[in-house]
Amino acid sequence: MTLYNFLMLLGIVLFFLTAISTFCFFRISGKFLEREMKKEGILPPDWDSLMGLRYCWYAFAIIRNSVSPVSMVNDEAVLRLARKKDWYLAIFYLVTLYSFMAVAAIAYFLYAP
Repeated sequence: MTLYNFLMLLGIVLFFLTAISTFCFFRISGKFLEREMKKEGILPPDWDSLMGLRYCWYAFAIIRNSVSPVSMVNDEAVLRLARKKDWYLAIFYLVTLYSFMAVAAIAYFLYAP
């Protein structure tokens, strides 16, 4: 197996793992956090009405496990409401996302025209 074939196979596997982890984190952790914050009267950020980028910031806040002085989301509420499985899903989400991006970047720089 050549390096090219290995990178393509790894990229395909990581693509599907990233899709699964994104779906799981958004639907399980993200929706739970937003539902609980809505009960407390905390609204989602206005800057992210359609794209869903706030979920990535939720994952960063959960993994960091500390309140950032400047944050795109309400870190205090996210940390207070996050469960143990949210931490595992956030790790799974970010590891697969960054692994896929790294493999894609390596393949691009080695084999792109």
